[in-house]
Amino acid sequence: MHIGQLLTRAAQRHPSHTAWFKGDTEVPYSEVERRVTWLARALRGLGLADGARVGMLLPNSPEAIEVMFATMRAGLVIVPLNIRLHPDEHATILEDAGCSLLVYGADFTPLLPSLRQRLTRLKMCVVGPVSTGDPNYEELLETECRKEELATESPQEEPQPRPEHLAWLFYTSGTTGKPKGVMLTHRNLLTLVSVNLIDLNSPQPGDVLLHALALSFAGGFFMLHHVARAVTHVFLPRFDPVAFFQMVAKHKVTTVALVPTMINMLVRSPARTEYDLSSLHTIFYGGAPMHAERLTEALAAFGPIFLQSYGLGESPLTITVLGKDEHTGTRAQSAGRVTSLVSLRIQDEDWKPLEQGKEDEPNEGEIAVSSDLVMSGYWQREKATEDVLRDGWFRTGDIGHLDKDGYLYISDRKKDLIKSGGATVSPREVEEIIHQHPAVQEVAIIGVPDDTWGESVKALVVLRQGASTTEPELIAFCKDRLASFKKPRSVEFVQDLPKSANNKVLRRELRERYWQGRARKV
Repeated sequence: MHIGQLLTRAAQRHPSHTAWFKGDTEVPYSEVERRVTWLARALRGLGLADGARVGMLLPNSPEAIEVMFATMRAGLVIVPLNIRLHPDEHATILEDAGCSLLVYGADFTPLLPSLRQRLTRLKMCVVGPVSTGDPNYEELLETECRKEELATESPQEEPQPRPEHLAWLFYTSGTTGKPKGVMLTHRNLLTLVSVNLIDLNSPQPGDVLLHALALSFAGGFFMLHHVARAVTHVFLPRFDPVAFFQMVAKHKVTTVALVPTMINMLVRSPARTEYDLSSLHTIFYGGAPMHAERLTEALAAFGPIFLQSYGLGESPLTITVLGKDEHTGTRAQSAGRVTSLVSLRIQDEDWKPLEQGKEDEPNEGEIAVSSDLVMSGYWQREKATEDVLRDGWFRTGDIGHLDKDGYLYISDRKKDLIKSGGATVSPREVEEIIHQHPAVQEVAIIGVPDDTWGESVKALVVLRQGASTTEPELIAFCKDRLASFKKPRSVEFVQDLPKSANNKVLRRELRERYWQGRARKV
């Protein structure tokens, strides 16, 4: 089995079911299957060998799903890029992955000169009605279609990726601030699909999935099992509450995956009561803290249709799940219970499992998991892989405990990463940028409570003697050098930073005064 077979079988079983719309025209699964077949052949025709990496810089769109499936079906590796990143960050990822090809949308044409200058051997393909000198997406498909119709060439033998072959190189921030490529195999993704169907939601062909989360991130993971069940996909290129409500009402959307920031915006929007949202039966959420009071408001606004899951890029989405009927009492603040194809334990720093402890005094430790869901390792980072994988167990870096009924409660993130609006920000990465400012002597970046974003980025700055700068100046300094979502939303100037005996900044101590009295939910 490989991930490309999910689409093939969905098209065989439900050929006339609508996959998505092109304008007002319904595109059936049978046509999507043909287009993905042609695209897979076209990619190989560009000279890409087994295991070659293909970068993707596209907004949420039908083409993004086609590129993902065609790449993996062709025995290649998809490298989806977050469209919100800075062009230099795109180049860094493409370079690290050793991508042979970049499929990009016409809207990203202005970014190409800097990419071409840095990556001189990178082939490119453009999606959209624009002339850039690169092969055009639709023209590649038309060429393969004509070959098939005219039978001018003998059919190419379809690649047959094996379960252990690399399928998706997912880039996630690390504690060093440098992106790491998480190696996800076909087996990993098929396990993800299986767990979703068993434990999260089992969609029916009549369901309609709205893509509000980026397909380059969690949205892509959530998309896979919906393709397997031949649901209809509709796309929200840019999140806006009114646009969201309009899409739900127009297409009778049944299912959506969101981060807490989006849910908070929907709950607070006065437009919510102006649209018929009765078709919604499942709102999946995760990826960032969801405060208890905000969850209560969401349940009151939309009803008991919420599903939560806990996971990481290294073990996508489905380590634990909190079902719709479990969002009550204190359990609503848990991350749910372990899913069917995952083993979970709480361990100490030496990888030794901890006993559960007493109900009122649970033993907290690091969360570790074992499953075919877990990545095969970090791309070209052997030491980083050895640090987190041992004897089939993956250490998540998160701290928590299990109650007597097996519900997981997460109390802290060991790696200090900040999750703001579902996006992950590395403190170290932001600190390195701020340290470039001539007025700055020291800086610590922490996540602080934010009712809209879950957490927001805060900079605590010690200035050089006699130097001066302002909060707006430092924020603008970061914005010019980082993706906008990574810049601090606030800056506080302090005399010094608390440090441990070995001179490490005590980030947890800095956070405590902001989080006192506030529950943190991952």
